[in-house]
Amino acid sequence: MKSLVAEYNYWIYILLMMIGLYAMLAKNNLVKKVIGMSIFQTAIIVFYVSIGAKKDATIPIIAHGDGSHGAVEAAIDVAHYANPLPHVLMLTAIVVSVGTLGVALAICLAIFRRYNTLEEDELQERMQ
Repeated sequence: MKSLVAEYNYWIYILLMMIGLYAMLAKNNLVKKVIGMSIFQTAIIVFYVSIGAKKDATIPIIAHGDGSHGAVEAAIDVAHYANPLPHVLMLTAIVVSVGTLGVALAICLAIFRRYNTLEEDELQERMQ
């Protein structure tokens, strides 16, 4: 069993997630909430990239030294290949995260232009 200290990267991910969650729940300023959401998303993306990483792995491309394209080598050891799927999915998640951040900041800007504040309490008072 691995010690808890040896898995320090997971503690960092948990800490980043908790910082983001705290910012989303406890702050009254909408920009601070959006930044907390971004920190939370980033922590999840880095977590998935780290669990998809593999030491001493090679890329999953089979190279044939003799130039033959149809023949498949008899013994292919797939245990030494890195799985690209988690990294590809997180690349998509990064694009979605940046898009979400941009839309959320644009909404904050529209709210500020209309109500001249980004504080939740003041917004609720002005909307009623």
